[in-house]
Amino acid sequence: IDHLNTLVRGQKLPVFSGSGLPHNELAAQIARQATVLNSDENFAVVFAAMGITFEEAEFFMEELRKTGAIDRSVLFMNLANDPAIERIATPRIALTAAEYLAFEKDMHVLVIMTDMTNYCEALREVSAARREVPGRRGYPGYLYT
Repeated sequence: IDHLNTLVRGQKLPVFSGSGLPHNELAAQIARQATVLNSDENFAVVFAAMGITFEEAEFFMEELRKTGAIDRSVLFMNLANDPAIERIATPRIALTAAEYLAFEKDMHVLVIMTDMTNYCEALREVSAARREVPGRRGYPGYLYT
């Protein structure tokens, strides 16, 4: 992440990572250190993790607990042994919670989602079970839109 380019409100910032790289540590650090500069406005972090291991879920919760960031966080943890359909619902539920906090509670909200690869694989699994026509690499065509 280029620290000279700040994240502005309403911006989407994908962080791409390869296997074995510390993407979980980066996501936890962003959730831990996120603030609205020079403002005392209400701020919340909505954190959605999809298809993660129990150890990874414990890592995220512990990282947020030890700095007190958990007090301003909403966590949605979908574990690897949870059904694929729950993995598909996790981002939708997280975004619904973020919209509630933003529009009903008048808060600034940062949404962090990890691991989108697990989400895509769950989508592929469900679309194959529904016998939908696959697109590239077996993923459903609507994944790319």
